[in-house]
Amino acid sequence: MREEVQSFKVGREGAGLRLDAFVAGRGLGLTRSQVERLARSGRVRVEGRAARPGRRLSAGELVEVGLAPRESGGPVPEAIPLDILFEDDHVVVVNKPRGMVVHPGAGRTRGTLVNAMLGRGQALAPGGGAHRPGIVHRLDRDTSGLLVVAKTEEAYADLSQQVRRRELERHYLALVWGSVREDRLLIEIPIGRHVRDRKRMAAVPRPGEGRRVRSAATDVRVLERLGVMTLVEARLGTGRTHQIRVHLAHQGHPVVGDVVYGVRRARQGKAGLDAETLAKVRALSGQGLHAQMLRFRHPVGGQELSFSAPLPKDMGTLLAHLRGRTSVGGGER
Repeated sequence: MREEVQSFKVGREGAGLRLDAFVAGRGLGLTRSQVERLARSGRVRVEGRAARPGRRLSAGELVEVGLAPRESGGPVPEAIPLDILFEDDHVVVVNKPRGMVVHPGAGRTRGTLVNAMLGRGQALAPGGGAHRPGIVHRLDRDTSGLLVVAKTEEAYADLSQQVRRRELERHYLALVWGSVREDRLLIEIPIGRHVRDRKRMAAVPRPGEGRRVRSAATDVRVLERLGVMTLVEARLGTGRTHQIRVHLAHQGHPVVGDVVYGVRRARQGKAGLDAETLAKVRALSGQGLHAQMLRFRHPVGGQELSFSAPLPKDMGTLLAHLRGRTSVGGGER
């Protein structure tokens, strides 16, 4: 079978990015190291020519990524360790690590959360489809934290209703660039596909005729102002693709470590950092966005269940460092 080719036009936001970082942020489920291996084998091309992973991109260039053909059939069970917070005959609550894709898709058929769940020898609700059984809601690959997976069709149907009725609560912690002025923000801006890059989403304050968008609401509360960054809590009123990242970037406060949205603002933020802080930012293995709290009604028993998960170690280390600098410098808390 021939390789599957994904093509991307480099926009202004991608100009100056390394090729491996750009491709890793295109939603293909690839890490930078995986992109590097593809590039070394000649399967990542810029303007039709094989390119080095460290090549800096220019606006308007066409990037092509050759992926292995998708495997037929359903996901393959794999023995991958998972951090399980709760499990019974109906549901499983998982603390997903950064770098793990939730279900198989273009460019990734192995190593996903679904593969890992099936590798535990358990059945999952078929309602999510052949490649995403049991998946009621998702997290981006580089977002860590909590999600619930349905093991039975009854649980899947009930949890899906809770998502639609906005009864399944999800609270995120996000470390963003800049000092957010308002203590509370309710961001209600529709989200649609980016006009030049179909793999990205965009906030669309004034949708034009024929532009397909979906309503989106994110409630943001400032927890700590830490000089060049702010720690916020974000609560989802809707669950659109990349919603929190898109909304925060639109407000001028993109998530730290996000290589897709708000790249220019991130460059400005990094330019003002001391060497130690910059090193800790670069040590993040993904974006500074973590699904910290999950609350829902048990789909069979009816009791309310609530779970929380600690920050990833690298995000916690950066946060502790910023708190120390702010305290010493007498900055706003």
